[in-house]
Formats: sequence, C-alpha cells, structure tokens
Amino acid sequence: MEKTDYAALIKEGAVVIDVRSKGEFAGGHIKNSINIPVDQLAGNLTKLKDKDKPIITCCASGMRSSTAQNILKNAGYTKVYNGGGWMSLNNKI
Repeated sequence: MEKTDYAALIKEGAVVIDVRSKGEFAGGHIKNSINIPVDQLAGNLTKLKDKDKPIITCCASGMRSSTAQNILKNAGYTKVYNGGGWMSLNNKI
C-alpha cells in the first residue's frame, strides 16, 4: 500500500476533519482541524463545499475516521484520506 504524504497534502491545502466527539476534540486536536463528529458528518457536508479538495479524516484510533472516509467517498468527495489517530497524524504533518 502506498504511503500517504500527509505533510504534502496539508501544503496543498488539505482540510483535516477530526470526527471525534466535541469533548474529545476539546481535550486536544490538530491545529486548524475541523471538528465534525462522525455521527453528524452526513448532515454537515455543506461545510465541505469543494469535492475535489483533499480531505484527511482523523479520530482517536482510526476506526471512526475510516467510517468518515467512507461517508465522504460515498457522497462524491474524490480525495479522502484516512489519517487514523489524530496524535500520530499530528506527528506526520
């Protein structure tokens, strides 16, 4: 599997979406990331207008971000990457 260069994606203007709960997000998150809990993602797609802009999903471990990745891909977003756990993702960017 090809390794994703998350730092390069960020430089290209990728949006990081943290799909953890608001409480988890408040306890720490990636700078400039957007918090949309995974169970509210489908109802908040209007916040993500450009379907061709890179999007990196993250959560605590990688499970919810994988679910979020599928929701976005099914909604027609073309460049969606599962960044996994936010702390390890933060170290990669």
